[in-house]
Amino acid sequence: MILPIVAYGDPVLKKKAKPIDKDYPKLEELISNMWDTMYNAYGVGLAAPQVGVPIRLFVIDAAPFAEDDDLSASEKEYLKGFKKVFINAQIIEETGDEWAFSEGCLSIPDVREDIFRKPEVTIEYQDQNFETQKETFTGLAARVVQHEYDHTEGILFTEKISSLKKRLINGRLKKISSGKIKVDYKMRFPSVKKGR
Repeated sequence: MILPIVAYGDPVLKKKAKPIDKDYPKLEELISNMWDTMYNAYGVGLAAPQVGVPIRLFVIDAAPFAEDDDLSASEKEYLKGFKKVFINAQIIEETGDEWAFSEGCLSIPDVREDIFRKPEVTIEYQDQNFETQKETFTGLAARVVQHEYDHTEGILFTEKISSLKKRLINGRLKKISSGKIKVDYKMRFPSVKKGR
């Protein structure tokens, strides 16, 4: 089932998400709905807070990045098969020299900015079967993991840009939160009053 994606300005996006255990109600259904929602919006990642659920859960399918001609054959191959569920993720270490990449977010449509992140991230998480995993990701895979992880920490990519750039996009952000934007997927806007 496709869920509405919560738009910029909703308090759920600024909350630090709570860890869960394997008895979390209807978890399989939520994960399945998150995949449906992400694919419907042509995203590569989606965190539970983006569908209004403040828990430490995100899903990633980086296959669309495998189409990027600037990547090596091995990177393309890796990204093509990079589809994972992350539960209760904790970043252990981020290493390397920060590099910029134009990021966007399904909760902040039509806004893209260069964001600096470290190229390598080591993360511990539980998979869909609640088996604990520890993995190191590099390049675009690391970036998507960092972006989605930030959602579970209540951090949006727009907080990682300069105050000047923030001022420049402020009007667009206000339009997004009040629903004055055209999107081709279901969204829930914080400043739009519910109908009677």
